[in-house]
Amino acid sequence: MREPRPLHLDAALGHDATDKRIDVLRRIGAAGSISEAARGAGISYKAAWQAIETLSNLAGMPLVERAVGGAGGGGAQLTAAGHRVLRAFDLLAAARQAVLAQLDDEAGLSAPSLGLAALGPRTSMRNQLPCVVADVSPSGAALRVELALSDGTRLASRITQESAQLLDLTKGRSVLALCKATAVSVSRAGLERQTHNALAGRVIRVSGDTDTAEVSFELDCGLSMVGFASAAEALKVGEACVGRIDDSAVVIALRG
Repeated sequence: MREPRPLHLDAALGHDATDKRIDVLRRIGAAGSISEAARGAGISYKAAWQAIETLSNLAGMPLVERAVGGAGGGGAQLTAAGHRVLRAFDLLAAARQAVLAQLDDEAGLSAPSLGLAALGPRTSMRNQLPCVVADVSPSGAALRVELALSDGTRLASRITQESAQLLDLTKGRSVLALCKATAVSVSRAGLERQTHNALAGRVIRVSGDTDTAEVSFELDCGLSMVGFASAAEALKVGEACVGRIDDSAVVIALRG
């Protein structure tokens, strides 16, 4: 007999009270229909299914199941695990609000000054840049999202339309741009190469072997990044440099 799979609530729950995936799950529970949930959430049917599949993968078990019968010949309903995820989300949201309210009442330790809402997700990606959505435009079958750093520097990300819907990416929304250090190619500034996703900065640390060097550099806006440069670049601390990233390597995450 197979052991029952555990429900991974910690993995399934985001920290943002407006998480679109949770909204979809909640609407399915209320309407008994994935298509109705999609319409109510303002996203496509495909995006709604992506939300369900992602949450179920994170939770480690199905959160939604097909319902047989009904006026429309069938629908969808939450599993017991789906109901538990919603219950846990509501409890965590209430607890989070209580903690922020308590901090807001403590002199000199208000939630905004601590920047608690801006704390990023735990991830292996070392580069996490706070920015805002500047523009969203079609890019073939996908979407190109233009992100603006605090000094106006642009960084582009290429994502699917479904992902953009689930993140509710609108102009002016605060997000995090994430990318692995291995996706950032660092070179000496002044060389005429591709201009897209080229972030200018100054080298603050160099380490590595004879073939490649790990380079930490500070962007003009004051944020720090990590990337890699070939040994031929021979970058030095204090030298002007440029970090280049393919738009498909830039991941967008919501800020709490």
